[in-house]
Amino acid sequence: MIEETTLSGVYKVTPPRYIDQRGFFSESWNRKKLSEAGLDLPDFVQDNHSLSHDIGTIRGLHFQSPPHAQGKLVRCGRGKIFDVAVDVRRGSPNYGSWVAEELSYENGVQLWIPSGFLHGFMTLEPDSEIIYKCTDHYSPQHDGAVRWDSCGIDWPLVGNSPLLSEKDQDAPPFSDFTSPFTYKDVT
Repeated sequence: MIEETTLSGVYKVTPPRYIDQRGFFSESWNRKKLSEAGLDLPDFVQDNHSLSHDIGTIRGLHFQSPPHAQGKLVRCGRGKIFDVAVDVRRGSPNYGSWVAEELSYENGVQLWIPSGFLHGFMTLEPDSEIIYKCTDHYSPQHDGAVRWDSCGIDWPLVGNSPLLSEKDQDAPPFSDFTSPFTYKDVT
């Protein structure tokens, strides 16, 4: 099932699961079936897999600028995350707006986030594993971040401050961010 989100270009993708007494089987990525359902995604060149041990770990908000901008198809292989996309395409009617989905092992939901969006997530369960396909290779020279708490995102934090990397702690706020993306850059 493919559902549009409130942000143009960001889609919620829920592949069917075939469940029996052994567990389940699911095709997490099938270009032909997605295309037949009306969602044509670009080629993927890299798969990433991360593990976050503690509840309340936030990774993001990250982006990779042109000419090595990345679109991402994100899923949670174990645990549960609050996955966020923020529209940073200059000229977009939704510039600065965000959308979030709960991705989990249980629900099998994926989020397609094209280039031109900041991406981040927060763990909702311990030892959450995030697996995502990327449309371009990692390029340290084009890697960037915006401060996690500067875009008005309603993070589901309970009590404590989030666990952050040094990069994410030191990221500039959204108010100081000059986006390298324009509305036509969706890939």
